[in-house]
Amino acid sequence: MVSNKKWSWLKMKNPLTPNFKMRDNDGQQEIFDVVRNRFVALTPEEWVRQHMIHQLHYELGYPLELLQVEGAITLNGMTRRCDIVVYDSEVHPLVIVECKKDTVPLTQKVFDQACRYNLVLHVPYLCVTNGHQQICCKVDFDNKRLLQISKIPNYCKKS
Repeated sequence: MVSNKKWSWLKMKNPLTPNFKMRDNDGQQEIFDVVRNRFVALTPEEWVRQHMIHQLHYELGYPLELLQVEGAITLNGMTRRCDIVVYDSEVHPLVIVECKKDTVPLTQKVFDQACRYNLVLHVPYLCVTNGHQQICCKVDFDNKRLLQISKIPNYCKKS
C-alpha cells in the first residue's frame, strides 16, 4: 500500500487502490509494472494504466502474458504506441485500451485514437479510460459501426 507521504494523493484519489509497489528513484516517483516487469515513471497516465492492468488481470482474469503495454504499431508510416493491447488465448489481438490521465475527458478525439490503432490491429473490442470513466465498444466490422458495451468481456480460454 502507499506508505510514503509523497504519494498520499494517490491513495486519496482512489481509496480502493491495489497494493502497488512504488519507489522514489533520485526524486522520480516510480511504480512497478507487472507486465513489463520493471519500475516505470509514475505519471498520471501511468497511474490510470496500472489500474487498468490490475482490472484486466485481477477482475477480468486475463493472464499477464496476454497483455502488452505500450506496444509499437506502424500507422501511416509512423510508429505509434498502444497503451494496452489484450490478446486472446491464441495470441490474437482482442482489445485495444487507450488510457488518459484522470483530468482528460473522454471525447470523440480520444476514441478516434483507439479507432485509428484498430486500422492496424483489427481487434473486436475497444476501450478508453481516464480512471474515472471507461467507455467500451464491440466492433461490428460487417456493418462498420461500434456497439457500446458495459465492460470488456472476461477472459475465456479457448479449448
